Amino acid sequence: MHTLVFLSTRQVLQCQSAACQALPLLPRELFPLLFKVAFMDKKTVVLRELVHTWPFPLLSFQQLLQECAHCSRALLQERPSTESMQAVILGLTARLHTPETEPGTQPLCRKHALRVLDMTGLLDDGVEQDPGTMSMWDCTAAVARTCIEQQQGRTAEPGLAPVPVEVRVDLRVNRASYAFLREALRSSVGSPLRLCCRDLRAEDLPMRNTVALLQLLDAGCLRRVDLRFNNLGLRGLSVIIPHVARFQHLASLRLHYVHGDSRQPSVDGEDNFRYFLAQMGRFTCLRELSMGSSLLSGRLDQLLSTLQSPLESLELAFCALLPEDLRFLARSSHAVHLKKLDLSGNDLSGSQLEPFQGLLQAAAATLLHLELTECQLADTQLLATLPVLTRCASLRYLGLYGNPLSVAGLRELLRDSVVQAELRTVVHPFPVDCYEGLPWPPPASVLLEASINEEKFARVEAELHQLLLASGRAHVLWTTDIYGRLAADYFSL
Repeated sequence: MHTLVFLSTRQVLQCQSAACQALPLLPRELFPLLFKVAFMDKKTVVLRELVHTWPFPLLSFQQLLQECAHCSRALLQERPSTESMQAVILGLTARLHTPETEPGTQPLCRKHALRVLDMTGLLDDGVEQDPGTMSMWDCTAAVARTCIEQQQGRTAEPGLAPVPVEVRVDLRVNRASYAFLREALRSSVGSPLRLCCRDLRAEDLPMRNTVALLQLLDAGCLRRVDLRFNNLGLRGLSVIIPHVARFQHLASLRLHYVHGDSRQPSVDGEDNFRYFLAQMGRFTCLRELSMGSSLLSGRLDQLLSTLQSPLESLELAFCALLPEDLRFLARSSHAVHLKKLDLSGNDLSGSQLEPFQGLLQAAAATLLHLELTECQLADTQLLATLPVLTRCASLRYLGLYGNPLSVAGLRELLRDSVVQAELRTVVHPFPVDCYEGLPWPPPASVLLEASINEEKFARVEAELHQLLLASGRAHVLWTTDIYGRLAADYFSL
């Protein structure tokens, strides 16, 4: 449903040339809605002029493109239109080329001059879409190109200094885009267009390039560092971590493939691990830590004990955790603050089950998001865990994909979870009943790759749906789709 104000705004923008002429006459309170409608409907001429003449110090995508009282459509949950993004960038460029004082004109009011363009929060789903939308890679390249062109086109005309604008962005970089992005960050130093990175995601980037990029980022802006597919190991990480630790406001650190196996110690490995731990102790604002695919067996206490403040999000997927790791976590100050916990790929079926249940009990009051993909949880383990799992009254998301559960186990979970009023999403496995000739216990690889009986599974889906309807929970999504962007980011919890 749209309000009358929204429908009137949409009508005003039908003739873009007339709308642009009318902008100086419209109350500035209408500009936020004008921006959303123009962005949504790809009214690029108006969109460019809106940015060019924006009357507020801040233009924030997160504020302007979210669900609002006039329109329930949340554009931040969609890939942005290429046309609309290009129009915003063109409007920014035009604004930078408009001096604060021109001969024969009134000076722009400094109080209302645009100071910050916040383009953070755009959807980054990591999949290819139609060419009419922009991926995060495209957005990074477009903003970087603008920085370089702005620097190259600067003139030294006295008295015509443009009003400087800080552009806040989330950046993604890989080997192919590294040199281009590095040039953009260098160009923004001392430029009227200052590039500030909020979240950095670097994929498959050599160690020296990662360090060079980190050295160019503003320490006051960076919120998250995400290093993926770099396979740094402890040696590489010990080189990079001091450059990350200088970002004192960093709230999220996502690292992978950090090997610290106490079963095969080496002098260099131990020294690197101790140095890594010392650097981790420098963070004062860290709230999320992801150490996916890192061998942390028996080392979790050393890692978490160095942190200055409790974590609210902890991802330890495929970390070969031992019972003592889970016991330490359950007793630590982190457990009672956890909002998000990911233990995927850790075998919780044997001696780890009891300490895992203790961890759930400790985190029950705060836990919102629990990911247990491929944890070897069969019906027996699930039923034993249900009493403590259902005490997680605020839980919104439960991920159980890749576990050897039967239809009977799923039924019990569905029935017992009726007490969890906040639960909105359950990502469950294909029941073992729907496979033919499974070995027991079935390895996760078999559950992920073996074909299922589609007819049997269709009946299971229908039954689960009926049980949800009968319990008044039609709003709860039970699905096997692990690629549907259902897992929440920590900052959105």
